[in-house]
Amino acid sequence: MPTWVWALTVAGFLGVVAFDLVVMARRREQVTTRAAVLSLLGYVALAGLFGAGLWAWGPPHSGPEFAAGYLTEYSLSVDNLFVFLVVLTRIQVPSVAQDRVLFIGIVLSLAMRAVFILAGAAAISAAAWTFYVLGGFLLYTALALALDGAEEDGDAGPDEHRVVGALRRVLPLTEDYHGSRFVVRVDGRRFATPLVLAIAAIAVANVVFAVDSIPAIFGLTTNAYVVLAANGFALLGLRQLYFVVESLLTRLRFLKVGLVVILGFIGVKLVLEAMWETHLRHVASWDVPQVSTTFSLVTIVGVLATVTLASLAADSRAGATDAVVARPDE
Repeated sequence: MPTWVWALTVAGFLGVVAFDLVVMARRREQVTTRAAVLSLLGYVALAGLFGAGLWAWGPPHSGPEFAAGYLTEYSLSVDNLFVFLVVLTRIQVPSVAQDRVLFIGIVLSLAMRAVFILAGAAAISAAAWTFYVLGGFLLYTALALALDGAEEDGDAGPDEHRVVGALRRVLPLTEDYHGSRFVVRVDGRRFATPLVLAIAAIAVANVVFAVDSIPAIFGLTTNAYVVLAANGFALLGLRQLYFVVESLLTRLRFLKVGLVVILGFIGVKLVLEAMWETHLRHVASWDVPQVSTTFSLVTIVGVLATVTLASLAADSRAGATDAVVARPDE
């Protein structure tokens, strides 16, 4: 991509961030479901327009690559919503401040993710064997996720706790919240409120989850511009998705199965791509296939739709069974 396109894209993202900051500064009440839905639809529409622009005027295949990457990032980021729920509940973040905490934490994590994305693109450009490494890592992640049990203790993870512990040691913190303020003055001294801890936990969680999602997107495209754009649109719309589906998170019982399938599929695609890049295109009588971006996009959409419908159907059946059991015998 030309430099001016990069500059225009970064300016566009900064404009969206600034607009969100202005809206949050004027808001004095908790985010309503209606407001979250409208904002989420706005972000999805922006991503759709951006993808359409790439499809029409971008490099070949960049449009479908962006769509596949955006859906993959969004689906893998749903796990982050569970972490957000744990962090906001454990640190007891006031409802009126949750929007700001999520927003700042996500924006910080996006800036840190950009470093990983640019480093990953450089590594892939330097050596084709990087595909083997990324593909093997994704297959390992899918297997570990498949063998892992449900969230046992609702913990946000050791990395987040290390960051929170370090901040407690170096920052003067107040014991109580002061509305949605991050810094207050007490007896002439400045103190940070626990909102700072929540922001740190959210940001670190988003970076930790990038260890899985960024290699997955590189399995769909090696264009760093497309990867950054897909991450940006998915993450900036993530906090609205949290407020929309907060009460529905526990109903997506088959989400983990879907993530295992998506990670495993992209891992296999990366290994096949590595075999082509290293000119290993025939193994005995087997011709190594190439997985097209269109097929990847259809597969990801199909998996997400299947697990969502299956989860809702299972939840509906469970509700009907509970109703029958609760009904008194006639």
